[in-house]
Amino acid sequence: MRFTVAERDAALAEAAGEVLAKQTGAEQIRAGWPGGRVESVDAVWRTLAGVGITGALVPESTEDPGLGLGLGLDENALPPLMETLGRSGLPVPAAETIAVAAPLLAAAGCPQLPDVLRGSSLLTLSLADHDAPVPFAARADLIAVPVGDGLRLYARDEVEIDPVGSVDGSRRLARVRAPAGGGLLLAEGPAELAVAYGRGVLATAALLVGLAERMLELTVAHVRERHQFGVPVGSFQAVKHALADVELAVRFARPAVLAAGWAQAAGDPEAAVRTSMAKVLASEAARQAARTAIQCHGAMGYTTEYDLHLYAKRAWALASDWGGPAQHRESIARRLGLSEGVGT
Repeated sequence: MRFTVAERDAALAEAAGEVLAKQTGAEQIRAGWPGGRVESVDAVWRTLAGVGITGALVPESTEDPGLGLGLGLDENALPPLMETLGRSGLPVPAAETIAVAAPLLAAAGCPQLPDVLRGSSLLTLSLADHDAPVPFAARADLIAVPVGDGLRLYARDEVEIDPVGSVDGSRRLARVRAPAGGGLLLAEGPAELAVAYGRGVLATAALLVGLAERMLELTVAHVRERHQFGVPVGSFQAVKHALADVELAVRFARPAVLAAGWAQAAGDPEAAVRTSMAKVLASEAARQAARTAIQCHGAMGYTTEYDLHLYAKRAWALASDWGGPAQHRESIARRLGLSEGVGT
């Protein structure tokens, strides 16, 4: 089966890419870390929201026009858009907002939706266990977390927030304690939560593909310029083979992510398997890219002053987010009727 990106989906990703190319760089990633000027990150996010990315999966019209309008796209739009955002490394809750929360807010008739679509309110969520840290909760205005059998939305001042450390400090993790009552119900029951979770996994897989591609790009540029024994490091066969392996891993992961997007949009009964497969391949490609990039850069790849570590740390964090490779392998094994634990 061949997968191609539809013209409208490609146009949205291209528009986002143009904004990111002009307004982002390693300085914006560092700005998202504690102590950085997060205002510069928020400014880029608002510009991206103006392009329409926050409303990609929000219906074009709603019963109440005051809730704002979306682009009315489906899950096929997520892989190219998220890959573009992943390449940039911009520290924002892209998967949480675009793929999961914004469509749920629209369906629930949430009055905060216009602010989210404009990028003036930062929204994040988690579908993980109740005690699991929530990405970007340390600075988000709106936070959705599981309460009972549903996902509920709270304003920042309605919950208790306890920041925690992370390998990628720009993700601003925090544990969130929400009251038993209150909050706006966004999704309830296994079926609704499964759809939301699948979208989050798909978007994160695409982010990882973009990160892997960016780290490969940085490394290829480095080994072309770095010389040892009078020749470019990139001319060494071991370096060539290592980078070729990364390129191959990325090329295997990208169509798997596209396939998962198609399966979700089409309501394919194997969508969950395809989505888990995409997350496994994308996580492994990004981890391999980070490992190889650091090896090819030598000691400088470990330094906080060098750009590479910003992308590598993001890749390590996202590879485990929305289910790590072992968890998704187990899920695939169960759905295929294999014995539990195969492929872990």
